[in-house]
Amino acid sequence: MFANEEGVDSKAFRALYDETYNMLFRIARRISNSDEAAEDIVHDSYIKAVERWAIFPSRDDAKYWLIRVVKNNALNWIKRKGREQKVYQRFFKEEERSSESPETETIKAEAEHSIRLYLDKLPDKYKMVLVLKEYALLNYKEIGKILKISEGNVKVRVFRAREALAEMMRKDGINVPQS
Repeated sequence: MFANEEGVDSKAFRALYDETYNMLFRIARRISNSDEAAEDIVHDSYIKAVERWAIFPSRDDAKYWLIRVVKNNALNWIKRKGREQKVYQRFFKEEERSSESPETETIKAEAEHSIRLYLDKLPDKYKMVLVLKEYALLNYKEIGKILKISEGNVKVRVFRAREALAEMMRKDGINVPQS
């Protein structure tokens, strides 16, 4: 049983927290473009989870619910701040970066900036699947549960999002191999 008679099973909650915190933080940070906001969003989401603990039959159910709550809270934070146009301005920075030459880092930064601009042009339904797939590192089934769409629909959206990005880049003269 996921919850005990007193409410929250502290061991189960700790296991859920340990399993999900980094992923939830990455999602919130990617959407909000702010470490501080991401921490607040994730913290508030865990508080909501504790308040609703009894509704979760399993840790997976709690995990997917938390992902949806973090996503929604982050989007609401953006709206409150009046940054709808800047939702996807930054790429998630990897926790461990290898030491590279300044030239290589500059080239990577320019490429990331360029891709960010193209990502901003995608419809929201395509942006969100790419964020969850590429930055949260979720599989198609998990993304489907979060967005409440079928796994097949997720695959189609990811494919179409990647194709749309590649096409925009090709139109601007960037050499992108066709799939």
